[in-house]
Amino acid sequence: MTKAPSADRNRRAVRTWLLVVAALVFAMVAVGGATRLTESGLSIVEWKPVTGTLPPLSEAQWQVQFEKYKTIPQYQALNPGMNLDAFKTIFWWEWAHRQLGRVILVAFLLPFLWFLWQGKVEARLRGRLWMIFGLGAFQGAVGWWMVASGLANRVEVSQYRLAFHLTLAGLIYGALIWTAQARAPGSGPPTPRRLRAGRFRASASFLLALVVMQIYLGALVAGLRAGLIYNTWPLIDGQLVPAASQLFFDAPWWRNLFENPLTVQFDHRMVAYGLWVSAILHAVDVMRTSGKGNALWGALALAGAVTLQAVLGVLTLLQQAPVALALLHQAMAMIVLTIAVLHAERMAVPVDIRSAKLSPQRSDKLGAVAR
Repeated sequence: MTKAPSADRNRRAVRTWLLVVAALVFAMVAVGGATRLTESGLSIVEWKPVTGTLPPLSEAQWQVQFEKYKTIPQYQALNPGMNLDAFKTIFWWEWAHRQLGRVILVAFLLPFLWFLWQGKVEARLRGRLWMIFGLGAFQGAVGWWMVASGLANRVEVSQYRLAFHLTLAGLIYGALIWTAQARAPGSGPPTPRRLRAGRFRASASFLLALVVMQIYLGALVAGLRAGLIYNTWPLIDGQLVPAASQLFFDAPWWRNLFENPLTVQFDHRMVAYGLWVSAILHAVDVMRTSGKGNALWGALALAGAVTLQAVLGVLTLLQQAPVALALLHQAMAMIVLTIAVLHAERMAVPVDIRSAKLSPQRSDKLGAVAR
């Protein structure tokens, strides 16, 4: 008689833990954005996962770190004459970003091991959680790989590595949110009609994929500083669609997709338009065919968030990416990702488990298809 309540308590505990870790990842993405926008990411020129936990504790130690920073091209080209107090400001941003990474590692691994020891993690969930942990550990190495690209022969990190780093953070965050939502009480799809649920599931998944793609393109824009140029809208460089000779002047042609600021910003705009139109059409489709319910509210929330994000994107561009507005734009991207993941997860099962008259054991098996 006590088995089901105990299982429910375990699911709630695991869900709460995953949401806490997801919140930490959200915070780390925000701090990472501030680190990039303040040009602080190269202030620590070494990777010391353990001994780097402590910041400099004396003036002599601060001076040692400052002298190391003076050896890289960024200082020589952008910050000659920087004093120690100014260096401390950028150092603290990067140190905080790395420290959050360490906190996330501990916040994930220690409770995970405890849950495993206590038998509170369902067997089918263990592999997914180990995969998320592996991606998190890999993300730490990717972060240093990104930083290392800016320590020689250039004054900023590689846009390729920056985009990979941010997108991987988004995927880890999305996996945490998805897994947590699947443990929510009564989680399941909002409509029992298989045909409609299948269509909604496909369009919700498509929207989620577009959101991830847009985050990747946004990181390329940031890495190339492409938001500081072509600061007009709806025209870009005086045209709605730039000439092919401008978009693809470099060879081979595919390099323009990653290295040509005009092409990268144009792609970011076009995917934004496509995402906005797709989100509106999806909301209209759900509204017309399913009536009220979680599907409708999820679709409307996603369409509203995408619209707000588009407005923020235009304002950020027109204002030439001031730090506060650019940070808000990046944070809003994570909010859009959150809503897209929650909506896609709700669409993931082809029948309405909550309204189906099945035993808890049978219902749980059906839910496992998408969880």
